[in-house]
Amino acid sequence: QVQLVESGGGLVQAGGSLRLSCVASGFTFSAISMGWFRQVPGKEREFVARINWNGGGGSTSYADSVKGRFTVSRDNAKNTVYLQMNSLKPEDTAVYYCAGAWANARNYDYWGQGTQVTVSS
Repeated sequence: QVQLVESGGGLVQAGGSLRLSCVASGFTFSAISMGWFRQVPGKEREFVARINWNGGGGSTSYADSVKGRFTVSRDNAKNTVYLQMNSLKPEDTAVYYCAGAWANARNYDYWGQGTQVTVSS
């Protein structure tokens, strides 16, 4: 049974930092590309960052809105993907989800339950 469990969300002041974690189980983690998405009530879920699987060289990509402030990384030995968020802005407030896609696939088959991030001004 595949599970993705996020943690690390919370309340932070603008300009602060948070690190989100997502622990995966039930599949071969190194074969999975991992993504982070976020959603605000009433809006569509939006892409934040992606780190590719081992065969894809572990390359990363980011939404323009977070580039230079957020960093995605993974520890295959711990089956964990991280999202380091620095210089947070109130507009970063959202529920953040991690997701898994097989190898180079663009569609994500696996989703976590989400963790709330609130940035106060």
